[in-house]
Amino acid sequence: MNAPADILVVEDEPKIAELLADYLRAAGHAPRIIANGADVVPAVRERMPDLILLDLMLPGRDGIDICRELRTFTQVPIIMVTARVEEVDRLLGLELGADDYICKPFSPREVVARVKALLRRLQAGSEPDSGGLVIDGDRFEASLDGQRLDLTAVEFRLLQTLAATPGRVYSRDQLMERIYSDHRVVGDRTVDSHVKNLRRKLAAIRSGVDMIQSVYGVGYRFDPGN
Repeated sequence: MNAPADILVVEDEPKIAELLADYLRAAGHAPRIIANGADVVPAVRERMPDLILLDLMLPGRDGIDICRELRTFTQVPIIMVTARVEEVDRLLGLELGADDYICKPFSPREVVARVKALLRRLQAGSEPDSGGLVIDGDRFEASLDGQRLDLTAVEFRLLQTLAATPGRVYSRDQLMERIYSDHRVVGDRTVDSHVKNLRRKLAAIRSGVDMIQSVYGVGYRFDPGN
């Protein structure tokens, strides 16, 4: 039996914090609550949690600054929680290294499901569960369910980036930085076109499964479909 996961709930609204803690305990986790942003980094340095639920708007210090500093010394999974649903906040949070985000108002069950998914990926080991997808970076080759994928160099880098961290949402800007080694300036539509072509090639082998999912207003994520 797995030990309870140590979940740090950073939330200044007591009712929301306690509600999340109750649901996390019911799911077998061990939550602890911090209400002031200034206390988060010292608490993490003192006792590293297994995952952090990090509210964006906090007294003392906001979630963006906290996330930025945390990423200077730890890759602990971070789910950002925000009532500010503007695209810039979502993108900024993810670009700072957050693994996922969830918007208020939310279902506590959904939060628990997101927590479970992130922890499951960690417990699976260093190699992500890519659902039958094999990527050979040295040979620049990829195969799905034993069948080789005929990919362009850009499509290969796109698939490699997304599949490296299943479930993580990448903005179009982040993907452009990774798929164009010469850092050329291209538009969002160019990334969308590459995604469309990559989806078509994946679907030719595994029909009816959308392994590259769109996240409205943000970008794309890889889902192995297991």
